[in-house]
Amino acid sequence: MPDIKTEVMTVNMGPQHPSTHGVLRLVLELDGETVLSATPTIGYLHTGIEKTAEQKKWQQVIPLVERMDYLSAQSNSMAFCLSVERLLGIELPERVRNIRVLLAELQRINSHLVWLGTHGMELGAVSVMMYCFRERELLLNINEMIAGFRMFPSYIRVGGLREDLPRGLHDAVRAFLDRFPPKLDEYEDLLTNNEIYLERTRGVGVMPKDDAIAYSLVGPIARAAGVDYDVRKFFPYLGYDTFDFTVPVQTEGDVYARYLVRVAEMRESVKICRQALERISPTGAFAIDDPRITPPPKDRVYTEMEALIQHFLIYSQGFTVPAGDAYVPVEGPRGEQGFYVISDGTNRPWRVKSRAPSLLACQALERMIVGGLIADVIAVIGSIDVVMGDVDR
Repeated sequence: MPDIKTEVMTVNMGPQHPSTHGVLRLVLELDGETVLSATPTIGYLHTGIEKTAEQKKWQQVIPLVERMDYLSAQSNSMAFCLSVERLLGIELPERVRNIRVLLAELQRINSHLVWLGTHGMELGAVSVMMYCFRERELLLNINEMIAGFRMFPSYIRVGGLREDLPRGLHDAVRAFLDRFPPKLDEYEDLLTNNEIYLERTRGVGVMPKDDAIAYSLVGPIARAAGVDYDVRKFFPYLGYDTFDFTVPVQTEGDVYARYLVRVAEMRESVKICRQALERISPTGAFAIDDPRITPPPKDRVYTEMEALIQHFLIYSQGFTVPAGDAYVPVEGPRGEQGFYVISDGTNRPWRVKSRAPSLLACQALERMIVGGLIADVIAVIGSIDVVMGDVDR
């Protein structure tokens, strides 16, 4: 037989490909269906949010950071507020801390549901997406109940919360927490022992533990490789050290292990939510009692001149933050995220720099997909759960 001549083919996957989870572009070199090299290209979604934050007053930054990782809005605003509150030397009321924990864990479930639904659909399990978005809709309803917005509530503010919890929230959250665990069982019935899903995910996109550490990977990607790092355990914030929960860890480091970790994380988030809900009284403090930072109640604004003046000053001039810098990380759905905030003592930040877990996940893509098949690239991208708004800040 004559020698068969082959040549390497270079193809673009993205930036408009639906399975790249946004405007991510991969330049792939292929030998048949085998990936020889992969170069991630980012920047197509660049918004300049970090730079824009320097032109905004401190509270005005919150709607911006919520739109970076748009599936983790509450975690973003919480991380920003915690850094600013450290500069201000604020001690939050316990009720506020517990409410923030509840919101963050509901947000984690919300984000993981979007991940699981889209990831399953990309591998052919379309039913999983329908199931996951069914429960996510209930979480968006809770967001709407709290703040009037479904995806970007801007409810967490420097110094506490925007307003008190609405009537009926405890019942709505409790109804969701009672409903959700059996639904998680349904997702696992569809995928965990599904032979097609196992073939598409086991041994695919392997990231060994040492490489995960070397690439500074965090969150479910690192924990699926055996790295048990979780900010809630290592650097507790908002009283997480008083909550009873475990950190799910796998060792295989493949797509399937990341799936198992995130499903287990949703179960742990339900446990945390139940504990937080028991600690939150229906009414009480929702912000610190400091008129320099927190606007006075509306009934006082309408009846007292001093309160009206303070209300006007906060909304027109904002508040000043002592000069210095701070970084308080939180455990978001994609791992450690935080904002390194620098203040020059004025009513606007001098610098806001995000520590984005999705960016670090993107740089590790090449390590996970080179040597595999082009069909596996989709499975790997889905398993790392990148949000391009978090990458292209």
